[in-house]
Amino acid sequence: MNPSDNVKQQLAPTGVLRAGINLSNFLLVSGQLGDGSPDGISPDIARYIAAQLDVPCKLVTFDRPGQLADAVNQDIWDIGNIAFESERAQTLDFSDPYVLIEANFLFHQDEDFVSNDDVDREAVRIAVSERSAYDLWLTDNFNRAQIVRAPSINAAHQMFFDNEVNVLASLKPKLLEDMESHKGLRLIETPFTAVKQSVGIAKGKPEAAAFLNTLIADLIRDGWIAAQLDRHGVAEKLGVPALSA
Repeated sequence: MNPSDNVKQQLAPTGVLRAGINLSNFLLVSGQLGDGSPDGISPDIARYIAAQLDVPCKLVTFDRPGQLADAVNQDIWDIGNIAFESERAQTLDFSDPYVLIEANFLFHQDEDFVSNDDVDREAVRIAVSERSAYDLWLTDNFNRAQIVRAPSINAAHQMFFDNEVNVLASLKPKLLEDMESHKGLRLIETPFTAVKQSVGIAKGKPEAAAFLNTLIADLIRDGWIAAQLDRHGVAEKLGVPALSA
């Protein structure tokens, strides 16, 4: 791809692509390089975009996605690799997703939940990682259950195993790991939402947004995304979005 000067100015105005990276998602940041910098599909995407712009890439790390989203107008990052969610879209423009992650409900086998709708009822307490995309989805769509927010994914899981809540809402791959290591757990197989991992930018950069969408579509079509997921050992845990005809 040959990005225009306007695209380069919109995405890397300092001559360096500053990429916001959410460290809390173990599927997207799955390891470290030899120099200690983050490795995984999210850093891969950032470095690829920088290469296409012919500029260096600087990774700006955040412990939680909400912190990354809050920094959109602080001139800290130029792109932010974060999941699309309607609340975030009030201050960010998002590319089309480059990977999808299913989010499901986990509960102890003595509970009587069958469907996702069963979970949204009085007296049900749901543990969730605060300001994750699926937390925001639950906030918009669930009216009766009590959503109990934890500061991290691991803290939400611990809250569930400490019996502080009835239900755990989390990413399906981590829930499946829990089921392998703990007895007496059940999963509602149908995801209540799919997390759309995207590239976010500040609003008002239409040329940059179009460039990112074209780039991501090319990476999906050419098999680059699938190859990176396989390289990082997460191909069976993350989905590659289908391209529209």
